[in-house]
Amino acid sequence: MTGGDRADGENHVRDVDLWHHGDREVGDGLVDLAVNVRVPQPPEWLLTELRDSLSTVAAYPDVAGAGDAIAARHGREADDVLPTAGGAEAFTLLARAWPGCRPVVVHPQFTEPEAALLAAGHDVTRVELPESGGFALDAELVPADADLVFVGNPTNPTSVLHPAASIRALVRPGRLVVVDEAFLDAVPGEPETLAPERIPGVAVVRSLTKTWGIAGLRAGYVLAEPAVVERLRGLQPPWSVSTPAAVAMAACSRPGAVAEAETLAREADSDRERLVTRLRDFGVEVAGTPRAPFVLVRVPRGEKIRLALREVGYAVRRADTFPGLGPDWLRIAVRSDMDGFLDALAALL
Repeated sequence: MTGGDRADGENHVRDVDLWHHGDREVGDGLVDLAVNVRVPQPPEWLLTELRDSLSTVAAYPDVAGAGDAIAARHGREADDVLPTAGGAEAFTLLARAWPGCRPVVVHPQFTEPEAALLAAGHDVTRVELPESGGFALDAELVPADADLVFVGNPTNPTSVLHPAASIRALVRPGRLVVVDEAFLDAVPGEPETLAPERIPGVAVVRSLTKTWGIAGLRAGYVLAEPAVVERLRGLQPPWSVSTPAAVAMAACSRPGAVAEAETLAREADSDRERLVTRLRDFGVEVAGTPRAPFVLVRVPRGEKIRLALREVGYAVRRADTFPGLGPDWLRIAVRSDMDGFLDALAALL
């Protein structure tokens, strides 16, 4: 671990299960409020394109069309785009591409970036945002000598959407800021996104999993300067992005799909507001100002409540595997019909 003085909020790595994900909470017969995939399966138009793509899988994958479609969707150049086998591959490539650096992960956030850094042999510094500030990003907490910084926006699990200006404040010469925007297409209008801009020293990671129900397909991408993209591409295994994944990337980047995602985001926004209102009505603490299709809550005896919810048929995500949070924190995915869950939670509380 890197030595020396630490700013407030900065922590050395301590033991936590970085590989624990929401899918491990789900079981037979449980209503899934633990996984942040919004839909149970892809829409029929996407399923049709995926089925049709199977007739071409005898040939090696070609992601050029996917890259062009993603570039057009964000108003970028094609050489700014690297299609990846989901966000997880992007984090692995980024961790391997910068050996010998001082990486910082801003927590609480998705744990895959830190897991990838540790697997690549890095010493990792954690900057844990204080709950007293609503888990808002404070660029001053990040050590000045950090040269690889990971931050989520909106952040999983806090659901906090950081201002673009706060992320820009992290940028400095010799540093790469990696912004995980996996959930930004689930926020109406995609405010605070940096995806449309080629900003020196910024890489944006996107995923198609959450909105389109294709977690098993592994479809994501990186948007960055061409030099960063080429550095990552040089480490990417050949043909890591399958033909069906490339087809999904192109299909979900078309204007009609982007418009449909916006409609889904507005529905999720309304569903989340109803959920937050009900939670607060019976005294549940909701973290920050949620903007993503999930909320982070703190309840007394959180671990017991989570297990009791399983007994009555509901799976929620334990949050003590996110650095900076403890066992009283739980993450709840937003669904259209939450009444049964809310009644069950109210009874337990």
